[in-house]
Amino acid sequence: MKRSIPSPFGPLVVTVRNGAVAQVTWGNTRWDDADPLLDRAQAQLEGYFAGTRRDFDLPLEISGSAFQRDVCAAISAIPFGETLTYGEIARRLGAPPQAVGQACGHNPIPVIVPCHRVLAANGLGGFSARGGIETKVALLRHEGAAGLLI
Repeated sequence: MKRSIPSPFGPLVVTVRNGAVAQVTWGNTRWDDADPLLDRAQAQLEGYFAGTRRDFDLPLEISGSAFQRDVCAAISAIPFGETLTYGEIARRLGAPPQAVGQACGHNPIPVIVPCHRVLAANGLGGFSARGGIETKVALLRHEGAAGLLI
């Protein structure tokens, strides 16, 4: 089940599988499947983009290894408008920063699992979603974290 959701950062496609949000991608393909979880995801994303919601309360299905799930859990714990570095997350998980960066790059549910809140020690780091770093900066500005970028 999929639903296309407009956003200020480009159209998103939310995929639900097994009763959980499994994927968010940027894309122009139109989907409008009927599903209560897609309704909830759309309402929460619209609230986030409108500035009235700071957290997501959705069941998630993180694909990948146990490490991928651990990194996504650590990312999800970063509060709205705040950031951590790859190194800080790596220390918490007892892993190398490069492995954390790779896991961030493979985050299947960007925005909801806010990998845009993870920065390199000496700059922005990367962002694998449509628009790359420009989208990461736009999401951080949306959250009022732009002061960190100066």
